[in-house]
Amino acid sequence: MPKTRDDSLKDTVASRISRALAERIIHGELVPGSRLAQDHIAEEFGASHVPVREAFRRLEAQGLVVSLPRRGVRVASFDLKQVREVAEMRAALEVLALRHAAPNLTPEVLAAAEQAAADADDAKDVRTWEEANRRFHRLIVSTCGMPRLLSVIDDLHAVSARFLFVAWRATWEARTDHDHRAILEALKSGDAAEAARILERHVQWIGRAPMPVPGRAETEGFAIVG
Repeated sequence: MPKTRDDSLKDTVASRISRALAERIIHGELVPGSRLAQDHIAEEFGASHVPVREAFRRLEAQGLVVSLPRRGVRVASFDLKQVREVAEMRAALEVLALRHAAPNLTPEVLAAAEQAAADADDAKDVRTWEEANRRFHRLIVSTCGMPRLLSVIDDLHAVSARFLFVAWRATWEARTDHDHRAILEALKSGDAAEAARILERHVQWIGRAPMPVPGRAETEGFAIVG
């Protein structure tokens, strides 16, 4: 059944709400365990409860919130096992996407990816770096022709970014990402297999930076930095 105008409007409002809440969760403005009050969010965005509930469903599908009986919708917590799971999933799916994308990458797309890599290297804060890093990874797989795969990868990047912000907020420092450069060189030379090999290793690399554990005074674990 085709969408009505009202359905499309609700979808637009739900998208706007889910994007705004996702950014707050990813950047640590909403901490693990925080309750998302449906009434307050509906009031903030001038919306009914319908698009708010749809936004919650989208956030839950991304792994950013959980719906708990008698406790409502809360920001999801995470642990080292989840960090590693996301790294493994990203490695597998981004490599798959890159293999399909490589034959279709144009000089323009590669130039945009090179600019994203340069922006990441020049970043002065973790938020700017994460945006450029995510842009680089999205560009090199953007021509794969598999929109459903790209949607899943986008969701994994959102979760991965959240891990990164928690781990690196206080200690992040600028650095040159040699893997990005190596991936680009391999793609420019037509060696998609080498680009995929570097990408797989790059995404699975688990940085040895302390990751704060919600509810504990000490820090432990690792953070994804690719």
